[in-house]
Amino acid sequence: MADFTLFLNSFLSYLLLFVLIAVLAVIAVAIGITMRKKKNAREAAEALTRGTEEAQARGTQS
Repeated sequence: MADFTLFLNSFLSYLLLFVLIAVLAVIAVAIGITMRKKKNAREAAEALTRGTEEAQARGTQS
């Protein structure tokens, strides 16, 4: 019975470690996706602003 208790203790310890690592990985992926979406939105806004500025500059040159 003592061997089974030791096995169960080790198994649960490694299971807890696995769950902790998996949760950290999911959090890291979620943060990465959020950061990338923000960067894409910022780049799209800058491109839109640049396109508007270029169009206005062409309009004043004519």
